[in-house]
Amino acid sequence: MMILPADCLTRNAWICGKYFTTRRTMILSSLREHIILTLVAVGVGFVVSVPLSLLVRRFRRTESTVIGLTSVLYAIPSVALFAVLVPWTGLTSTTVEIGLVIYTLVIFVRNNLAGFDAVPDDVRDAAAGMGMGPSRTLLRVEIPLALPSIIAGLRIATVSTIALVTVGSLIGVGGLGAQLTDAFNSYFKAEALTATVLCVALALIADLLIVGTGWALMPWRRRKRAT
Repeated sequence: MMILPADCLTRNAWICGKYFTTRRTMILSSLREHIILTLVAVGVGFVVSVPLSLLVRRFRRTESTVIGLTSVLYAIPSVALFAVLVPWTGLTSTTVEIGLVIYTLVIFVRNNLAGFDAVPDDVRDAAAGMGMGPSRTLLRVEIPLALPSIIAGLRIATVSTIALVTVGSLIGVGGLGAQLTDAFNSYFKAEALTATVLCVALALIADLLIVGTGWALMPWRRRKRAT
């Protein structure tokens, strides 16, 4: 009697094409959720960080308070943070998003400030001498010159958020993290490898997109390198 070899799912192989084909809908749904959670958290975190950064730039006495508060919030373990939020926001994506936004703030604020501080004073004086007000100076002089640091902060925050989204699986909202948790509990090798590879690929693609965007927004750096 001929014994047919077991398929990769039965053998619990690390690399298994049948796993992806039979669970493609679930995988793509988790990937979509992971991307949405990341985009919302990074976008909201950046928007919130801008007025905080401008506040510190305008009133330097607030620097220790803002940086200290965002650093303390960043140091709170995600499990403890979710435990505090769940009674108010429930086991929802809102709970995860609030936590992720909080974790981005210290990265954004520090890098935004570093960028603004790197703008030479004589450049600001020259802008004022040309009749530019504070708003025009900020938009046309300071922000463009601070872009390298701002873009660097965006890269760090995005990649770290992609990793932190997986922690949301603790409350049932974690994108690819749900598959990782299930794989660890059941020792499902193909599921663990697929979710891990997708997380890494997502982080690499996001980083490349941000680098490309920064390259497009700073043509003067391209000309500088060309010379």
